[in-house]
This record gives sequence, structure tokens and C-alpha cells, in this order.
Amino acid sequence: MTTSLTLLRVLRDRDAGLYLTGLVVSGFGTSSLWLASGVWVKELTGSDGLAALCMLAMWAPTLAGPALGTLADRLPRRPLLIALNLGLAALLLTLFAVDSAARLWLLFTVLFLYGTAGVVHDAAESALVSSVVGPDLLGDFNGLRTAVTEGMKLVAPLTGAGLYTVYGGPAVACLDAATFVLAAGLCALLRVREQRPARSGEGWRRQTAQGVRHLWGHPVLRPLVRAGGTTMLLTALASTTVYAVVDRLGHSPAYTGVLYAAQGAGSVAAGLLAGPALRRLGGRRFAAAGIALTGAAVVARAVPWDPVALASAAAGGLGLPCVLIAALTAVQRETPGPLLGRVTATAHTLVFTPNVLGLAAGAGLVELAGPGLLLPLYGLALLLTALPLAQRAASASRTAARSPSDANPA
Repeated sequence: MTTSLTLLRVLRDRDAGLYLTGLVVSGFGTSSLWLASGVWVKELTGSDGLAALCMLAMWAPTLAGPALGTLADRLPRRPLLIALNLGLAALLLTLFAVDSAARLWLLFTVLFLYGTAGVVHDAAESALVSSVVGPDLLGDFNGLRTAVTEGMKLVAPLTGAGLYTVYGGPAVACLDAATFVLAAGLCALLRVREQRPARSGEGWRRQTAQGVRHLWGHPVLRPLVRAGGTTMLLTALASTTVYAVVDRLGHSPAYTGVLYAAQGAGSVAAGLLAGPALRRLGGRRFAAAGIALTGAAVVARAVPWDPVALASAAAGGLGLPCVLIAALTAVQRETPGPLLGRVTATAHTLVFTPNVLGLAAGAGLVELAGPGLLLPLYGLALLLTALPLAQRAASASRTAARSPSDANPA
């Protein structure tokens, strides 16, 4: 019932509904291309390493997030989003030229530019959402955004793989291009009045530094973003054990798809529940609860029993998005509009870059020790990550409880 009311609260807002529809459309195309690009490279070259580079090409621009996010603060955001969507649609059509391994450089170039535009797009979108969606709806919107994104991951990759099998890679690129055109049209329908960004004599580097200083010097944002980055690092380390876990369960590698589906279902549920939970618990307590649940799920994953493996996958999917939603919502609420693009992009860099590092390190560690040893260690580290946030939340609650009596002594 609460979830239905949350959905209705957001969808009653015309602009929020348009945003979510745009996310469904563009997220479907992105998730389709994500899987198909790796299959495309694998088929042309036979190389697992080159296929894995597709994801690296899309993730690498996140490292330049603070500088790229500054662009979202220097230009009007709605026209920028429309231009990015249309530009990506045109860019994807160049993939029709990829017909041999010799032309794979074009695919990797497109994926890199795709990731670069995505960083700017996410920064501009977050900034524009905060001016369109009321502060009381931000938690609900960000939760539903997570639910939509994770829901697409359950459906779109299979669609992309099927389309690739029948018609080839260019057909998937064409599908993704069409979704960007539709997303641009939906963005054009938004009724938002933006103030033109103020011109200042400050250079790009100084403006970027302002965003970094605001984030790292803010007493609410810094602990949430730091906990988010640590959580992503540890869950990435844990995710590299998935094939070893499946092997201990006595299944073929294809069983990983079942575990990912259970995790995705948990993430959809987290997104739907996030708005009410944020209002009830507050950002720090909500994030701490999610990290603790993720830690417990990672520990449980070490038990070689199918029901526990499935339950731990669903629990991990439920817990992991909590700190990400809490951090993004706090950034939107605690950051002045003119800074929001670069602060959002900086937060994304600090939170998601550890994911790449964790995948690289975890791949080596899992060769040295089995999941029975590694997973409890990762889970314990996650529980320790949750502890400071919970302590801060408890301290803030005690301070708030004392304030009325301090202000009005008996």
C-alpha cells in the first residue's frame, strides 16, 4: 500500500512522470547495448579480454567526473540533455561501419564517448530534477529511478542479446539510438523554467574545485559519499567470487544468471521502498541499514546451499542501493543549484570508481583464496562501514532530542 502511494505521489507530478518515462526508454537501450557490445567483440575476435574492455571503455570517463560535471553547471540543463540524447543517437549510427575486427576501434571509441556523455547527462539530469521535483519527492523519485534502472537490467540485456543474434550489432545500436531520440522528445516536453547560468570570470579548474570542496567539506555529504565508495569497493570484491560460489553449489556457470536475477529483484524492491524509508529513518540510518544488510548477505553467500545463496543475492540487491539513493538525495538537497552538476559528478566519481578497482583486485584475490574465506572478511568490512553512519545518526538523534529542553529549560 505504501509503495503504491509512493508511486502515485511521483507520477501525479507531470515532470517527474516524464523523467521516469525517459529513464525507462533510455535505460532499456543502454542495457541492451551493454551486453550486446561484449558479445559483438567476442564474436569478432574470440578474445574475453577485449570483450571485457567494452565495460571499461564505458566506465573510464567516470574518473573525469568532477571536470565533466562542471559542463552541466555552465550550460542550460534541459537543452544540454536534449543535445546529448540526440548526439548519442547520431553517434550510435556510426556502428553500422563495424563489420570486422579491424574496425573495432570505432566501437571502443563510441563506447568511450557514450560513457563521457553519460557522465555529463547524469550530472545535468540530477541538477534539473532537483528544480523540477519537490524536495519532499526527491527520495521517492531517486528510489523509483533505481527500481526502473534495475528493472531494465532484468529485461533489456536479453532483448539486446536476442536482437544481436538475429540481426547483428548494428541493429542493437539502432535500437539504442531510437531510445535516445524518444528520450530527447520527452525531455523537450518538460515544463521547467531554468535560470541561465551566471557568467563568472572563474576558469574551468577553479569551478571544478569549488564542487569538490563543497562535497568534501560538507558534514552530511562527506560521510555518506565515503561510505558509498567503500561499499561499492567491497561489494565489487565480493562479486568476483560469484563463479566460485556457483561452482561450490554444484551448478554450471549459467546459474549466475539466476543469482543476478534474484539480486535485481531485490534492487527493484529497494527502489520502491526507498522514499518512505528515507522519510522514516533519515539518510544516515537508511544508508547504514542497507550497508549492514549487504554485509550480512555477503557473509551468508559463503554458505554452499541453494536457498541461502538465493536469499543472500536478493538481500544484497535490497541493501546495496540504500546508500547510493541516500547519498544522491542528500547531494540534491544539500547543494546549491549552481553547483549541483559538478557536485553530483564528483560524488559519482568517488562512489563508483572504487567499483572498478574492486573488480580488478578481486579477480586476483579469488585466485589465491576461496569464497569461504573471502566472503566473511568482505561482509565484516561492510558491517564496520555501516557502524560510523549508525553512530552519527544516533548522535544526531540525541542532539535533536535535547535541543528543545536546552532551548526552553524547565
